[in-house]
Amino acid sequence: MSLADTVLAVNDDLPIRTDSPVHSGKVRSVYWLTAQDSARLIAERGYDVAADAPLAVMVISDRISAFECIWQGEGGMAGVPGKGAALNAISNHWFESFRQQGLADSHILEIPHPLVWVVQKARPVMIEAIARQYITGSMWRAYDKGERDFCGIQIPDGLQRDQKLPELLITPSTKGILEGIPGVPAQDDVNITREDIVSNFEAFKFRSVADVDLYEKLLREGFDLISARLAELDQIFVDTKFEFGYVTDKAGNEKLIYMDEVGTPDSSRIWDGAAYREGRVVENSKEVFRQLLLSHFPEPDILLNKSRMDERYALARDNALPTEVLMQVSATYTGIAEKITGVPVPVSDNPKAEIIDILRREFSLVD
Repeated sequence: MSLADTVLAVNDDLPIRTDSPVHSGKVRSVYWLTAQDSARLIAERGYDVAADAPLAVMVISDRISAFECIWQGEGGMAGVPGKGAALNAISNHWFESFRQQGLADSHILEIPHPLVWVVQKARPVMIEAIARQYITGSMWRAYDKGERDFCGIQIPDGLQRDQKLPELLITPSTKGILEGIPGVPAQDDVNITREDIVSNFEAFKFRSVADVDLYEKLLREGFDLISARLAELDQIFVDTKFEFGYVTDKAGNEKLIYMDEVGTPDSSRIWDGAAYREGRVVENSKEVFRQLLLSHFPEPDILLNKSRMDERYALARDNALPTEVLMQVSATYTGIAEKITGVPVPVSDNPKAEIIDILRREFSLVD
């Protein structure tokens, strides 16, 4: 077995029974089950969802993206060993913690394999719910240029880079392209204010203005829970992105839930506490990979300048990264996952074969 064999890079070609196209994102692929299989699993496995709810099998990969490109390594290693299992394990841990604390449910119904979720279809709220506890990254760059208004919130003068903010800041942006909202450009990932959301709650797919308050409450409570638990591990929860959606339970109740992923190195910045107290920032998140790329290539402007996207795509396509770069990233992901969950991240010898086997034997979803 080679190291490349442990990496699940292509995850949209599994023989899972479906009558819809497989939706493949940068990291996850979604297999929508047939209506018959969805109804069968709901009945057989007792999921707390409507009897006719659409279900899907979501398979995470070990692919790694940064600067809007997918990157590869030497020796056919088209991803980072253990990355997918680490992301799933962290999300599973936080989703379960939220549920135990009475915050809200998630879209996950069952976890058949470390790389697989069985999920229910949610009706997403069209907001990337971003919360920031420290000023860093893109926010710092804007602040350093003189910007003080962030999503309608005024930030005081005199802050230093990587400093803790006076309070948790919610800086939402649009999820997808939304048409016809006054003052909001029809573009993906546009910063918006709370007033934009309240005034146009239906356009953002909220059911009521009260649910805008609820999303903020769940965002703050979820952030605070993760931040407190990470602090116990001497880790700092710097900023993160949450996503929300609606589902209907077996009794017909519509609920706002957490969805996508939460508190992971892909969706969050996590810093080492001891290093921060010494005046250094040591990342335990995807930012490690971004910085490795910036230092690896002689012309980092290609990665930073959106007017050079053709060159950037060529860079990712034509360059196999050294194995040690990807293994350093692997150590970051699996290391923080093991800190958070308290158990080692399982790395499969042949992940695709394992997934096919369990979905055939236990779920009858492979012909």
